[in-house]
Order: sequence, then structure tokens, then C-alpha cells
Amino acid sequence: MMNRLQQRGRLGNLRSLKILPKGLIDFSSNDYLGLGSTGSRLLTGNSVVAEELESHIAAFHGFESGLLFNCGYMANLGLISILEGTILFDAAVHASTRDGIRLSSSRAFAFRHNDLEHLESRLRKSQQETFICIESIYSTDGSVAPLQEIKELADRYGAHLIVDEAHAVGVWGPQGRGLVDVAFAKVVTFGKALGAHGAIVLGSKQLRELLINFATPFIYTTALPFYSLAAIKSSYDLFPQFENERAHIQQLMQILRSSSHIHAVKIPGNEQAKQAAGRLVDRGFDVRPLLSPTVQRGHELLRISLHAFNTPEQVRTLCKELW
Repeated sequence: MMNRLQQRGRLGNLRSLKILPKGLIDFSSNDYLGLGSTGSRLLTGNSVVAEELESHIAAFHGFESGLLFNCGYMANLGLISILEGTILFDAAVHASTRDGIRLSSSRAFAFRHNDLEHLESRLRKSQQETFICIESIYSTDGSVAPLQEIKELADRYGAHLIVDEAHAVGVWGPQGRGLVDVAFAKVVTFGKALGAHGAIVLGSKQLRELLINFATPFIYTTALPFYSLAAIKSSYDLFPQFENERAHIQQLMQILRSSSHIHAVKIPGNEQAKQAAGRLVDRGFDVRPLLSPTVQRGHELLRISLHAFNTPEQVRTLCKELW
């Protein structure tokens, strides 16, 4: 992967983020009506606030560097699309990872969901630089990845591990840091537990350079506005203190007998799943069905999300309605 960066550097074509002095007369931004717009980070949208926030979040999660994106979808799309080699991805990864794979020049092969033997068989056959794409908590059914075992396989075969922690950060790990602190790249989105908007790709300084130079969702998108940066910073100041809330969610998981704060109740058939959700709505519960083609036909389900504001009695009553 670094070959492209080195080649572009030799040609003098490396992009870098710049912060110009204040007080210049603006003839460059997209703020045509003076309402506060900027532009892409590479042109007029970079700021000290954005760069300090990236450094703060990277340090919090134990990574060398980070780069902000406008949402989790764009973060995965940008990261995965720049990979060169072989991508091995869990069959249950998010659509944004799959779309990134389609945009990349890499060969890509799925392995069965959380199946370590199938993953290892794929690793044995790979003859190129290899990337393993997984999620720590899967958004559809709340299943938890066997992270330690996958990390050991990645190390054994010299593969790079990429983990999407969208549904783990804020809820899992010390101070809500998530479940992964060592990986080639970690994707954190802010629109879930953090209650904000945007995302960040965490990794090395070299990975950040690669993203700045080759990730088109970053290059060609207006930077996050200041109020989004402030909201993200506020969430990072607050959510590490929510130990009682995280413990409460763990208690609710035990009542629901769930392995994570996301729980799936499989009800095959679109109509059957919609009817089941409708019955719960009639009883006062907001539970939504996941229907095909969002999920594979025959694997339709009700997706239950647990929150710090749900009470044990609410969960017990929900369980009675479900079973």
C-alpha cells in the first residue's frame, strides 16, 4: 500500500492538510451566501479544532493517529477502497464495508460469520498483503466477534486487522473505549452511543497520509462544521464517566439473556416479522423489524436495542411479550 504514497511523494504530488492564517479575504471557500460553509479539508475546511480533536480521540483509544469523516459509511468506504492486496471479510459485515470492497482494487473473499476455521483456510491461501475486515459487535444481531482469536490468526499469517467498532464504543471496554486497542485500523462512529455525528479512522500516521491522499469520500466532501466537532468533543468528555450506565446495560443484557446490547429475534418472512413488530407497537414497545433485502430472505428478524434509560421491568415485560 505504501508504494502509491512513495511514488506520489517522489513526483511531488502528496496532498497535506493546511491551516492558513486568519484574517485573509475569502475568495476560495464555498460559503457563497456567508452562512458559514467551508469546503473540503484539503482546500478550505481544515482547522486547528479538527486536528486537535483527531489527536485527542486517537490518544484516548491508544492509536497513533486518526482522520475524521462525515459519517461511518464514508469512513468505511474511504478506508476499504484504498486497500491493495487481498481482503478477507466476515460475511456479516456492514454494507459500507462491502461497498468499499467494490471500489477497491483488491481481491476479496468472504468467510463465514465468526468462523475461525474458515478464516484460517482463507489466510493459508492468500499470496498477497492481506486485510481482515470485521466488526466487534455486529449491528444486525448483536453477535460479538472472537477478537482475540482473530487477532492471533492475523499475527500468525502476517495479515492486517481492520475493526469497525461502531456499536461497541461508548458501551464496551474501559471508559467505553470499545473492545479493540490494537489493530491496523479501527473505525469509530459518533452517531451511535456518542449521540453526535461523524466518524474517525484510527491507525498509524502513514495510514492517515494514505487516507488524505487516496480516500475519495474524504477528499471530495465538505468538512464537518464546527458545531459537529464541538458535539463530538463534548461526547468524548462525557461518555467515559458513564460507568453506571454501562453497568446498567450489562444488567439488562442478563435479563434478556443476550451476549450484547443488541439482540435479534428471528422471525422468517417479511410479513410475519412486520406483524410481530406491529403487535409489540400495539403494546407500547418500539421494536423494528429488519426485512429482506436488508437481511437475507428467510433470516428476517426483530432487532432489540438496550439502552441505559430502559428499566429492568420494561425488559422483563418485553420478554413476556416475545416469549
